[in-house]
Amino acid sequence: MTRVDFANGKTLPNILKMMLPMLVAQVLTLLYNIVDRIYIARIPEVGTAALGAVGLCFPLIILITAFTNLYGMGGAPLFSIERGRQNEARAAQYMNTAFFLLLITAVLLTVTGQLIGRPVLRALGASENALAFALPYLRIYLLGTLCSMIATGINPFITAQGFSLVSMVTILLGAGANILLDPVFIFVLGMGVRGAAIATVLSQTLSAFFVLRFLFGKRADPQLHLLTLPEIRTCGPLVRSIIGLGLASFIMMFTNSLVQMCANHVLVQTGGDIYVSVMTIITSSRQLIETPILAIAEGTSPLISFNYGARKPDKVREAGIIMWLLGLAYSLTVWLFMRAHPEFIISIFSSDRTILKDAVPAFHLYFLAFIFMIFQYGGQTMFKSLNKRRHAMFFSLFRKVIIVVPLTFLFPYAFHMGTDGVFLAEPVSNIVGGLACFITMLLTVTPELRQMQRTG
Repeated sequence: MTRVDFANGKTLPNILKMMLPMLVAQVLTLLYNIVDRIYIARIPEVGTAALGAVGLCFPLIILITAFTNLYGMGGAPLFSIERGRQNEARAAQYMNTAFFLLLITAVLLTVTGQLIGRPVLRALGASENALAFALPYLRIYLLGTLCSMIATGINPFITAQGFSLVSMVTILLGAGANILLDPVFIFVLGMGVRGAAIATVLSQTLSAFFVLRFLFGKRADPQLHLLTLPEIRTCGPLVRSIIGLGLASFIMMFTNSLVQMCANHVLVQTGGDIYVSVMTIITSSRQLIETPILAIAEGTSPLISFNYGARKPDKVREAGIIMWLLGLAYSLTVWLFMRAHPEFIISIFSSDRTILKDAVPAFHLYFLAFIFMIFQYGGQTMFKSLNKRRHAMFFSLFRKVIIVVPLTFLFPYAFHMGTDGVFLAEPVSNIVGGLACFITMLLTVTPELRQMQRTG
């Protein structure tokens, strides 16, 4: 498959070559969980209840993704910067160290999750009825943690080598398998939510196999290998660099998990179990709608990192502008569509028409300022790509922990807004957090690029 040459060619075509396969890959990755939700919501008689129960597992699933991003999103930009400096040996060290961290963490998360799954779900507000669906799903899903983390955590290193189509195909195989296996296990074999989890685990295993097959193969440059004992003993500085940069992505996902926990807790208290199902639909919709913005950002990030390492500030600046304009065009288009047709998007995740009266108003509130998300993504991607770990970390915390979490409690209780207050916290954070992140990025990155331009 064709390899994108970051050092040559025009910026926009290179971004599109990276972005389009990345978009397909991100959509397919999203399908692992979303397809489960679509089918689970359609289980006869118990679909809506089962969907809400499985929604209680999302904070824990997001936590797994957070650790995946810690190493994948932390290692891949450093990998690209070293390749831009033509230091292939150092780049390989970053990739192999990230792989080692993924393996160790996956085993720890699997064991810990199996041991404390029940009390954690209880703490998240699961009733006895909800626990009957949520606990079996979680325990089976956790068995695929190792393959899930390999497939999504190492895949960015394939993309960072310019093989965006290979990255897409590895995800395509797993997602396609999940789409085919879900109805078989859920409906044909009558396994319900357990069947959805089994289908997901098998599909993740398939994706992981092809990721490893490529990176251990001859086409990858550099190739992946397991760390030797001497390498493990001396990899401390690499681990600190990867975690230092990846901490921003980790915090972003971890705080998403924290927000989900807080939101579910408040919604159960102020609206009942039905609003957990509503929030599950809304967060599923957000994941689907946000995916193209993420693809634009992640497709541009390797070019920014590579050209930053190669000391080409014009290329860095041009890639950043193109990324923001593409994201803005998409955000505006989808925001207008959501305002006009919320029922269409909601119907993707639930066929229960009775839930619309609660879901539509909540949907409008939650996505009120969706267009401002491009400011957050634009600033965060630039900080991460240029190894500005402190800025990236701060703004990951700022929007979710400092704004969303307090407002999730203040609006419903202090301002007596009930469930509306939970959904309104998100647009407030989009505006305040997004603009703060983007403006800070302009004030800090622009002078550095100008200095780089002068010094050559």
